[in-house]
Amino acid sequence: MTAVVGEPPVVDTAIAEPTVRSARFRRFTSNVWVRVTVFVIAFIWTVPTVGILISSFRDPDAIRSSGWWSAILHPFEFSQWTLENYSSVLTSNGMLDAFVNSLLVTIPATVIPITIAAFAAYAFAWMRFPGKSLLFALVIGLLVVPLQMTLIPLLRLYGDLSLTGSFLGIWLAHTGFGLPLAIYILYGYISTLPKDIFESAHIDGASHFTTFVRLVLPLSFPALAAFAIFQFLWVWNDLLVALVFLGTGSDTAILTAQLNELVGTRGEDWHLLTAGAFVSMVVPLIVFLGLQRYFVRGLLAGSVKG
Repeated sequence: MTAVVGEPPVVDTAIAEPTVRSARFRRFTSNVWVRVTVFVIAFIWTVPTVGILISSFRDPDAIRSSGWWSAILHPFEFSQWTLENYSSVLTSNGMLDAFVNSLLVTIPATVIPITIAAFAAYAFAWMRFPGKSLLFALVIGLLVVPLQMTLIPLLRLYGDLSLTGSFLGIWLAHTGFGLPLAIYILYGYISTLPKDIFESAHIDGASHFTTFVRLVLPLSFPALAAFAIFQFLWVWNDLLVALVFLGTGSDTAILTAQLNELVGTRGEDWHLLTAGAFVSMVVPLIVFLGLQRYFVRGLLAGSVKG
């Protein structure tokens, strides 16, 4: 076969296609154990959630007489399915009010520490001021302080300031508990941003605030989203801090506290417990699935330079 000068060489597709298929097969088989392991872990992790979801839609008599997996084997037995579980939980057991209270607690307790931590991380990364290294070391040192050590002193302070049982008090508590980790995560990302963009902004006369708002925040979105997932899930699933600073009052009870009370008073009503549990799970699932593409990017941000 003679190639003409100036024309690309002719490739024999009869030889190339088996070679490509062989290379793809080798790549697949080289990672087959990793794929199998990931699939098994994902399956084991998902089974309890599927069981809760199916049980939450089943009739109480069906739950008592058979396991939730029987609903998968006989999905068209419509007598076993019902929506009364969710109706009962949301109306007569106070879960709807607790759901709203959880949103009122979680959203500000996520936004406030992110906002403060972003400003602090930018200051530690790109501003010069006396005692910066010492202050940053103090912030990182707070990561190892157990949350339980601060509850009694903080509760006494709240009693003097009349903040006990208020949403403002629990917002400030979650902000204080989440700030060290937030500053650490955001600093790791913001400190690795190209220095040239900051120099160009300063040459153009931009202040630190303008640089932060116009450049740092848009570029730091993966890290902000990663911490938002951490903080949102932690605050949403929290029970200890809510019981300490909000108490068990019906006006301020959140989902976890209401679900804990439901377990104590209706412990044998599995149809209500599973419905209440899935109500508390649906929002974290939506948040995580909606921001999961930023999760790994935000965790790995700042780990490699260049």
